[in-house]
Amino acid sequence: MTDKHILVAYGTQNGGTAGIAEEIAATLEKDGMLAEARPAADVTDVTAYDAVVLGGGLYAGRWHRDARRFARRLKVRLRERPVWCFSSGPLDATATQKEIPPTRAVQRDMSRIGARGHATFGGRLDPDPQGWLARSMAKRGMAHDWRDFEQIIGWAHDIAAELHQQPGAREADERK
Repeated sequence: MTDKHILVAYGTQNGGTAGIAEEIAATLEKDGMLAEARPAADVTDVTAYDAVVLGGGLYAGRWHRDARRFARRLKVRLRERPVWCFSSGPLDATATQKEIPPTRAVQRDMSRIGARGHATFGGRLDPDPQGWLARSMAKRGMAHDWRDFEQIIGWAHDIAAELHQQPGAREADERK
């Protein structure tokens, strides 16, 4: 068991991205990390964490506002530790068929915080979602869960493997 503490922060509108974040945190825990998934809007400081995974649901090519604000608000501290990012959004099977790069807006957010990597996962649209656009899409028959949890778990295992090979942010700070 490691003492590395990992935050999985997320921005979501209807809960699909929260489910991805919770699965990432659970996988990191199984791989020997201390991990927790939290809404990005609830996090005011990341100094207690050795690494961060930040994700957001995609809306018009941009992360949910809570994920964007998190990246802007905490960019200095995020640059001091390993950060990975994920996006949730395609409402079809494309995310399981090929690697989808981050959108231009997400790439800007990733550059701001020095992110090491990114994955795009399929999204989820509930039959009765919040928001007029999502409700319209659901009425047109687009309500479905496109998240591939095997893909999500595999990506989280890759993060854990990389973290096991390096000192955490707090450990590096103690050596300075």
